[in-house]
Amino acid sequence: MSYEPGLRERKKQQTRKAISDVASGLFIQRGFDNVTVAEVAEAADVSTKTVFNYFPKKEDLFLDRFPEAAELITCAVRERPEGEEPLAALRRMLLGLLERRHPLGGVGDGYQFFWQVILDSPALQARARELVDGLEDLLGSLFAETSGAGPGDPWPRVAAALVVSAYRTTYITTARRILAGESFDDVIDDHIALLNRSFDALERALATR
Repeated sequence: MSYEPGLRERKKQQTRKAISDVASGLFIQRGFDNVTVAEVAEAADVSTKTVFNYFPKKEDLFLDRFPEAAELITCAVRERPEGEEPLAALRRMLLGLLERRHPLGGVGDGYQFFWQVILDSPALQARARELVDGLEDLLGSLFAETSGAGPGDPWPRVAAALVVSAYRTTYITTARRILAGESFDDVIDDHIALLNRSFDALERALATR
């Protein structure tokens, strides 16, 4: 099922992206902790209130793609072809993002600047952990939904935690290499191989349920 946003929604999306792009540029230039929301608003030519209407927390200006990640995960699981397992749908989604060099693919030239801003800010690191926890909660709910597990069954949450942990390790392994100076072409094949190896192991482990 595809959804085409209306004109008003598209304009809101454009405004949100414009604010985030301005904020990201300032954070990369000066560091996250050295830029205020008021300065972001001024540079984006909007009010501070408008910024907070789109981004409840300052950290969300930089970590702005988590809502999109949640939507992609939800669509991958709920709209997967008949007979495809949720894990297979998630693997296909992640490989598709890499193939398109989508920002949420997690690998690309220039990403070292993004990661360095996060590494330099404890506030951003804390918020990133909160947002990842939210994605894990979402995945646990989706696994419960697709498996028909009862409300007291902990297994969907266990499965979600394993998936998030495996992907986080894959992501961080590649991020460290790019931060060390390797290029997209240097790391992409190893990244895909580790991603596939991780999902192979997850499918074997979770199939024992």
